Amino acid sequence: MTWLALGLALFLGIHLTQAVTPRWRLAMIRQLGEKGWKGAYTVVSLIGFALILWGYSLARQQPVVLWPAIRGMNHGAAALMLVAMVLLAAAYVPRNHLKAKLQHPMTLAVKVWAFAHLIANNTLADIMLFGSFLVWAILVFRAARRRPAPPAAPGTAAGTAATVVLGVALWAFFAFWAHAAWLGIAPLGR
Repeated sequence: MTWLALGLALFLGIHLTQAVTPRWRLAMIRQLGEKGWKGAYTVVSLIGFALILWGYSLARQQPVVLWPAIRGMNHGAAALMLVAMVLLAAAYVPRNHLKAKLQHPMTLAVKVWAFAHLIANNTLADIMLFGSFLVWAILVFRAARRRPAPPAAPGTAAGTAATVVLGVALWAFFAFWAHAAWLGIAPLGR
């Protein structure tokens, strides 16, 4: 659990700098330069991410179960993940109504992803991992909503349709293949 906690601290900590410590972030950019800051940010992020993966895989070998699994939560999580994947697609597909309305669909996608995994899992490592990401997303979303944002491009029916199609395709890819292939867990069973 130590490696998981350290990875979460590094990865989420560096990703919280703009939301929580904007002055420190600007001071570091002035000190290191734009490229230096981006390089340091990338290195810390990659180290943190690697430690999260390693720490979580170690924790899964000897799970600390906090409560019995709740029947059907995997299906509830799968439904929420469909929403998360559409929100994720909305962050990248240009001129869609979701991005125009919500402004920060990526952060909302992380919130929904984390919540979905919290309701479907029952170990201490799961609570640490997904709970940390949920708290991070709440803090970042709150900070982003307080900053003035440039007006979003208006959405179009074509952009929104492409967003939904891409989101559903991503969801199906993960739900029916990638989650099991990469993580060894079939979210909808086999």
